[in-house]
Amino acid sequence: MIGATLLFAAIIVFLVVFDWNWFRGPVGRLASVRLNREVVIAGDLRVHPWSLSPGAEAYGVRIAQPDWVSKTGDPKAGEGAGKPMATVDRISVRIKAPPLLKGEVVLPLLIVDKPDVRLLREASGRANWVFGDPKAPPRPLKLPAIQHFVINDGALRYEDRRRDVFFLGTVSSNEHATGDGRGRFVLEGKGQLNRAPFTAVVTGGPLLNISPRRPYPFDARVEAGSTRVLAKGQVTKPFDLGRFDAQVTVSGADLNRLYTLTGLALPNTPPYRINGHLTREGQRFDFRKLTGRVGDSDVSGDLFVLMGRERPYLEADLQSRRLDFDDMGSLVGAAPATGRGETASAGQKIEAVQRDATQRLLPDATLQVERVRAMDAKVQYRALAVNAPNLPLKKVRVDLTLDKGVLILDPIAFTFSRGDLAGKVRLDANPKVPRTDLDLRLTNAKLEDFIPIRSGGQPAIEGGVMARARLTGYGNSMHRAASSANGQVTIVSPKGEIRQAFAELLGVNASKGLILLLSKDNRQTSVRCAVADFSVRDGVMRANRIVADTGVVLAKGKGSIDLQNEKLDLRIEGDSKKPRLVRLFIPITIRGPLLAPKVGLDTGSAVAQGGVAVALGTLLSPLAAILPFVTGGEAKNADCASLIAEARGDGAPVKVAQTTPAKVKKK
Repeated sequence: MIGATLLFAAIIVFLVVFDWNWFRGPVGRLASVRLNREVVIAGDLRVHPWSLSPGAEAYGVRIAQPDWVSKTGDPKAGEGAGKPMATVDRISVRIKAPPLLKGEVVLPLLIVDKPDVRLLREASGRANWVFGDPKAPPRPLKLPAIQHFVINDGALRYEDRRRDVFFLGTVSSNEHATGDGRGRFVLEGKGQLNRAPFTAVVTGGPLLNISPRRPYPFDARVEAGSTRVLAKGQVTKPFDLGRFDAQVTVSGADLNRLYTLTGLALPNTPPYRINGHLTREGQRFDFRKLTGRVGDSDVSGDLFVLMGRERPYLEADLQSRRLDFDDMGSLVGAAPATGRGETASAGQKIEAVQRDATQRLLPDATLQVERVRAMDAKVQYRALAVNAPNLPLKKVRVDLTLDKGVLILDPIAFTFSRGDLAGKVRLDANPKVPRTDLDLRLTNAKLEDFIPIRSGGQPAIEGGVMARARLTGYGNSMHRAASSANGQVTIVSPKGEIRQAFAELLGVNASKGLILLLSKDNRQTSVRCAVADFSVRDGVMRANRIVADTGVVLAKGKGSIDLQNEKLDLRIEGDSKKPRLVRLFIPITIRGPLLAPKVGLDTGSAVAQGGVAVALGTLLSPLAAILPFVTGGEAKNADCASLIAEARGDGAPVKVAQTTPAKVKKK
């Protein structure tokens, strides 16, 4: 009995006087194996075992960089080269013994003094904070329940070469007293993110009575430049950050700027404010009951994001009750409208001023191809009503898929009050120079909806119109792609009416056309067929044929549209179908910038009168091949089809040339 007592006393004395620093090496080696890199405890290791909450303190802890981070100053490794991934002056931790019997880990105390952490991710995606298999999906941070958590004078450097993100700042935490004397946990971070001010504050409920079995409430506020994120929610199981839910409000100047915080390649937009319920379950984030505004358009719907993949995946179903059409311009790099009552950021207002000064229509904003390649997506968007001044636009539908750097809009569809514009756009961002393929058709539309010229309350031009554009271009902006485009653009008006004064001026019959215009004469004449067909090569649209056959005039044209310089150079000549006492045939010219062309008369040229039937045979016969390109169904019943048959002389083009003007049928 005395021997046992002496042995027990000896063990106690041994534990009291034992130098725990003898275990620094074994503990460091064990941690090195677990973290797959060198871990060193350079200072004292102190253990306090005699308590229901035993604890330990480690001084001078250093965690090395992984082997792939250069220690020789290689600039590809960033400024973290040659420096440890993390250093900590002191780590003090205590653990409650009784909850361990129930399989729960509760830390009554965790103090981290002067941590200096340097995080680095290469462009390939390899990150120095991944301690296991670099190919395995990253795991969400999971900590035990902590009742008193303190970070003193922390420093954080974060460099993400894959997202082109850089952060340098400080981190600290503590419990601040409130009015009732109980503390609330506060985690603060501040610094610079991509040269813009960054702050983050997370406020939690009192830590004293925290339990792994009860959700832990928190409020969070993040500010990064013009971006603001507010969240109020709870961690389902403290502190498993892989499971939480919160009501979140996000606002900022441009959704595209959320890339630095989320890694998601969102489109460029006007200023926005969006609210919804965010839930995380492991690698899945659900943003449900999303509502808000983007520019002057409302938006609602649901989306979810899957992380932990080679590329994040986003899927969304969104709609707008009313879309302000100019807000869509931001998607292709164009500045939104900036007039009175319009919503635009300061940068977008500057872009609008530059656009107006240069009279450029096609935006030259550079496509961020590396972001397009960095994620996958499937998005459905519907606009149930559209505010589009000067356009009869009623609805918009877009179905988008993004897979391995290939972006497809199919369909992209615009519904007008009469008619539809629909088709497919494919952007391949994988080549060094991105390629864009576009195929759009306009069907069942009306000229008077797009040319709102009126006289005496009546449209100056009426009738159907259909068109098709099939183009392929190369470049990392809309303007560059258009500047290199190849393909075909065709516009057809198969049947309609035009105010006779305008038709006369196509002649130009100065003695009659001008008098009718000045007298506001509203007599109409038929448009049997009008066609403008262009071949596009290297960004220049050259007219194969421009022809309009009306009841009084046959007009034909030629010229080009330079998409790179955005300039028009068109010339239209007319030939009257009826004899006139005074006739002056002067070509009409349309020249200048696309945004502000000028219509004039080429007074230095005179057009000799030719046979109208001969012109019909020459100009209209090739249209049999053009019309099916635009649309097969409508062309069959259009006046263009009967006119072609008439011009061919029932299949014999020679007969057309021999037909006199008097024998040409009038409609």
